[in-house]
Amino acid sequence: MRPVTDDTFEAEVLRSPRPVVVDFGAPWCAPCKAIAPALARLELELPGVDFLELDVDANPVAASRYDVLSLPTVALFSGGTLRRAVVGARSYDHYAKAFSAEVLPAAE
Repeated sequence: MRPVTDDTFEAEVLRSPRPVVVDFGAPWCAPCKAIAPALARLELELPGVDFLELDVDANPVAASRYDVLSLPTVALFSGGTLRRAVVGARSYDHYAKAFSAEVLPAAE
């Protein structure tokens, strides 16, 4: 995942033509580090989605704007809108189910 900042959030997340998953975390957050492999795996499985990480300590504006009060918070944005947020460390399966339903077409 590449970093996003308060200065680049609008361009890279809100104006992105693709869905974007943002991992709101901090370097000191052990649960944030624990979910990194799950998000890395999901990033490989959802090639049409951008995955970014935002350090809330260094970039408080975006975190405040989206009421990020607990870490980690992983949020899916699409079309400039927050579509889904998962608060707390969760399993790969939880993230896959939460975000895949929002970015993949429904099975017929």
